[in-house]
Amino acid sequence: MKPITSVLQSMIVATLLFCASSCRKEDTLIESLDTPDNLATAKVSATGRQFTLLPDADGRLVIDNAINTYQPGDVLNLAGQFKAVLISNLNGNAKAPIIIQNLKDSVVSIGNPSWNGGGQPVACVLWNCHYIKLGGQSGQQSFIISGSTQAAREAYYDLQIGNKSDNIEICNLSIMNGGNGIVAKTDPVKGDRGTVHPNLIMQNLSIHDIDIMNTKNEGMYVGHTATYWDLTANVPYYGAPGSGATGHEYVQPAMWNNVKIYNCKVHETGLDGIQTAAINQLEIYDNEVYHWATQQNASHNGGILIGGRATNTKTHNNYVHDGWGELCQFYGSGEKGSSHFIYNNLFMNNESDGISVRGSANAIVWIGYNTIANTRGNNVRLNGYTGMKAAQFIYGNVLIAPRKGESTIYDKNYIYIEQGATLKEGDGVYKNKRYPTMAAAGAGNRKFQTPVGQTQIGAPGF
Repeated sequence: MKPITSVLQSMIVATLLFCASSCRKEDTLIESLDTPDNLATAKVSATGRQFTLLPDADGRLVIDNAINTYQPGDVLNLAGQFKAVLISNLNGNAKAPIIIQNLKDSVVSIGNPSWNGGGQPVACVLWNCHYIKLGGQSGQQSFIISGSTQAAREAYYDLQIGNKSDNIEICNLSIMNGGNGIVAKTDPVKGDRGTVHPNLIMQNLSIHDIDIMNTKNEGMYVGHTATYWDLTANVPYYGAPGSGATGHEYVQPAMWNNVKIYNCKVHETGLDGIQTAAINQLEIYDNEVYHWATQQNASHNGGILIGGRATNTKTHNNYVHDGWGELCQFYGSGEKGSSHFIYNNLFMNNESDGISVRGSANAIVWIGYNTIANTRGNNVRLNGYTGMKAAQFIYGNVLIAPRKGESTIYDKNYIYIEQGATLKEGDGVYKNKRYPTMAAAGAGNRKFQTPVGQTQIGAPGF
């Protein structure tokens, strides 16, 4: 094949406008396509199918790969400072993903810190893309996404993975500022049944080795949080099926299957740290989340959040500490006999409850070998009001200083039960250990170590 010396003349730009909503988790990004007049430049490296891509005169890179200019196995090296990178219809395959990375021995930056409305409210978009690996080839500081720092920043997405995009790996980069750090979901589109469940199940998302900080909203927003979507009014709907407005069309948003989030650091976020929803086979592990929920919004305050329509989940070996909201929230579903596990985590120092479990469809969560310490509220809270009536299994945990240990501590403060929830505690070597204060646990003010291995009960030193 002859070398390609420039990007094709027909390229696209995404015009992104937010549709306001009273619930921030349901804000919808509406995208349309136009054709720009200015182009980025591309050069083929001497070693084969590698391309060096530069920003255009307006600081953008816009690629529509509808005619397969870039093919499976290609490497796209980004060089310079970009205000926006907007990519659509880019397709690798399972054996040969397309790699998007920084040019070797250079740092690439993407985003527009001065954005305050209008234009593109997004730094980087993957739109209808498949089998893509995006990130730095020489560490997190070699690939930087830096969003808006202005008053309108809550409407700005740093990295968006949308419109049916799947089989995506995001790794080795830093994300800061803006509204949302990573948004990975497909919104239902009226007239396109290929955008809704069960017609669309997006496969395989891996997010790892990323530092996300100082976002106005969520650090990560993975999966659609609406139970249903009213296509007629273009708003979320949480009522029972068949109880909506007459003449309105309701659908369920598409789900992800097989999502892994690991080795990430998420901190200084205005709302949730890591928020997930509508995912089957979800695993969140080896992450650190701290200083989340800085807006102190009680409706958006989870350090790690396992959201509605989540099935078959594992949350383990995370360190969540020193934030305002709940350390770990669970809203997942027990449908089709799905199972959920929260184990080997270190949760400590917050101004609300520790692990809060409010699942649906008789979800059962196995909560084991966690250290939960120094919570302003209860260490664990179980609430059955959304249909979680089956017994939850709670075993081998170290429960320390509910209510910060600052007043009389009752047994219910370690594990609080309400609205018909039930539980079964472990006994013998699986018994939960309870300590009313940090001092009583022998902890003092030292830093705990995350429990290692599911066979270990609690943190070292107990």
